[in-house]
Amino acid sequence: MEYLDEFFNYISSVSPSKLVRFFWFFFFFEFVRFFLVDFTTVLLWKITAVFRKKRVREGRNLFWAEKPLISIIVPGKNEGKHIFKLANSLKEQTYQNFELIVIDDGSDDETRAICNSLKKNGLIDIFLSNDVRGGKASAANLGLRYSSGKYIIHMDADCSYDRDAVENIIVPFYYDEKLGAVGGDVQVRNYRESLCASLQAIEYTDTISIGRISQSQLGIYRIISGAFGAFKKDALDSVGGWDIGPGLDGDITVKVRKMGYEIHFEPTAICQTNVPVTFKALIKQRLRWDKSLIRFRLRKHRDVFYPNESFRVSNFVSFVENVTYSLVLNFKWYFYVIDMVLNFTSLLIFIVPMNFILYTVNNYFKFIVFSLFRERKNVRAEYFMLYMPLMAIYFGYFLRFVRTYAYLQELFFRRSYEDSWNPEKSSRQAKSLKL
Repeated sequence: MEYLDEFFNYISSVSPSKLVRFFWFFFFFEFVRFFLVDFTTVLLWKITAVFRKKRVREGRNLFWAEKPLISIIVPGKNEGKHIFKLANSLKEQTYQNFELIVIDDGSDDETRAICNSLKKNGLIDIFLSNDVRGGKASAANLGLRYSSGKYIIHMDADCSYDRDAVENIIVPFYYDEKLGAVGGDVQVRNYRESLCASLQAIEYTDTISIGRISQSQLGIYRIISGAFGAFKKDALDSVGGWDIGPGLDGDITVKVRKMGYEIHFEPTAICQTNVPVTFKALIKQRLRWDKSLIRFRLRKHRDVFYPNESFRVSNFVSFVENVTYSLVLNFKWYFYVIDMVLNFTSLLIFIVPMNFILYTVNNYFKFIVFSLFRERKNVRAEYFMLYMPLMAIYFGYFLRFVRTYAYLQELFFRRSYEDSWNPEKSSRQAKSLKL
């Protein structure tokens, strides 16, 4: 109690300029980028929605008038237990002119038998099977080769989709001919299974979804999720399909952008996915995701930074924003910590808890404000509020340390080529080709 009195007395006595000196990293970087920029952008998006309604309605009418064939490709290994549920649920989609192509990437479970049975019963249109695992990119490209649709939708077998999801993810192509790809809104289905899943649900709902609306409006949207993404088939053919991952979702998005196409995020096209339920599994997933920033942004696609014949300002800004806020500021945070430790050692007992309070209040504030813009409130408000204080630790420390470790591994040791997510032979080939 004595400490609390001392804490609040000290904080209330500190001048505004001193507060900025203590918490400059929060005020100048994280609050500006992840609240002010996102809020301003999604607010303008919401305000201008009335002007887009006619265009969207006309696009939807054109879509239904043409009724294009859509190829839904579902690559995966050992996904047999999910395929029936996915195939059966797709029969409930509002749009039915699609072919379902399932690609078995060297499974050692009953996937082949299950899929052959589903094909025999008309739930799968095309079933392809690799005897030897080639990796997700290889499986997706095999599906692309056999596809006949004007548009390609990439789905994950273990996800579920709103009844109008297929329709909603394709309609944007009909009101904006410059689009080459559209990303769906991926939300967390299993958020009640564990603390780890709950924190990810808040992250997906309040950071990823809102962040992608903002990025899309700014023209810097950079990752079409493999769980739910749609592409013009011509665009995929022109870039040669997917390259070997991990990180192939961001890679294919950059490849399409570099061809001159624009990328759109569609918040009404909703997909539900299961996320890792243990922190160990989450670390493994995020290490794979975070390494891809170094591998693809700083190595494979570094030409985006150069003024050449294919240079585009939007691609340059997208890369600069991503590298600045994900990589540069990630390391700059450690300089902030060193600054506080060296220059304000005796005041750390006030600075550390105040940082926690700032981030927590900001997270609550963001949730309340951004709730005005969410298509669906997948996580109930009271559930969100319960875990909100932990988000400062989850975002500020846990994910930051995982990112740092991933960046260092990839910068100095190129560890993404050793990831078991891909077959060893595929990773060797990718490394030799500098993919």
